[in-house]
Amino acid sequence: MNMLTQIPIIDVRDGGPLRQAQEGAVRAQALRDDCLSFFPGPVAAALPVLDRAARRWLSRSRSPYVGEIEGIASVLGFSGVWFLNGSYSWGCTTMSRDEDGEPWLIRTLDWPFPGLGRHAEIAHKWGEAGEFYSVTWPGYVGTLTAMAPGRFAGAINQAPLWRRTRHPWLRPYDLAANAIRTWNIRNIPPDQLLRQVFESCRDFSAARAMLESTPVARPVIYSLAGTRAGERCVIERTEEGFETRDTATVAANDWHTRREPWEARVGGDLVLTCRYEEAGENSRCRRDTMESFSGSLLREPFAWLAEPVNNRFTRLAVEMCASRGVLRVLGLERTGDAGLASPVTEIRELVSPAAAAA
Repeated sequence: MNMLTQIPIIDVRDGGPLRQAQEGAVRAQALRDDCLSFFPGPVAAALPVLDRAARRWLSRSRSPYVGEIEGIASVLGFSGVWFLNGSYSWGCTTMSRDEDGEPWLIRTLDWPFPGLGRHAEIAHKWGEAGEFYSVTWPGYVGTLTAMAPGRFAGAINQAPLWRRTRHPWLRPYDLAANAIRTWNIRNIPPDQLLRQVFESCRDFSAARAMLESTPVARPVIYSLAGTRAGERCVIERTEEGFETRDTATVAANDWHTRREPWEARVGGDLVLTCRYEEAGENSRCRRDTMESFSGSLLREPFAWLAEPVNNRFTRLAVEMCASRGVLRVLGLERTGDAGLASPVTEIRELVSPAAAAA
């Protein structure tokens, strides 16, 4: 019988991700080894090459954290750090809604890579705008999911794929062409922009404006929830443009209103089967399932975590309320032949006193 572990809370307000990597080197190595087990031998052997490519791209981008990644790679002493920081979430489902006059943001993160649920950490960080908590891993400098007590909560979903062609067999060409386009764009990676927002923005309005206006390296979907009723939005970003909605604030891996020539990203069980033609319906189904939850987020932790929002590749589930300073995190992994991911950690809940003071 597997024992549930506890997600650690790491105080790195002084030292940031570099200190987190230094103190968590053993955990970072375990995470790397678990993730590599997903790949066939030749792909795993190519990791140093992928690392060098990610390093060149990040060094060319407007990333303010290149020096930090350089230090982490040196401290950990193994390949994969640059590659980790050049990528972000595979498939996700996110929703923000009001409950008792307070905005909540809930989300899952889905990856095929094992270990990302088991080795998750909550990093207690600080920036010029105040403190925040990021759900992350040792060695990673960006922000995918975070809550700033008394300010806002935010999360990232991967955006749909830009298609130059329509034939299914030519999808690899589109993937390669988009990668080359990203390589030539100097804008900040989307996950690193979200970290900047948590470090520098003092309220929901400032965070929204920065996420809408800052050019990014590739398309992305941001979800944001503030501290007052109605402070909720989803920001659908291309590299230079944006569309923001304040209603229907639920997102998966497609634009809310589908438009050509974009194609929804595969998520859930479609990851292995590559049934791209079903990806749009899968995103819609995950959005509808999450939006239909009528229970209490405050009193029923993770009662909304149902299939297909929970699937065999779900690695994290998170609930956040910035006005209350509440953050709950649950790590999940696929166990055996189960169709859904199962918890491998206890529910880790923190309630920050900083929310009351904000």
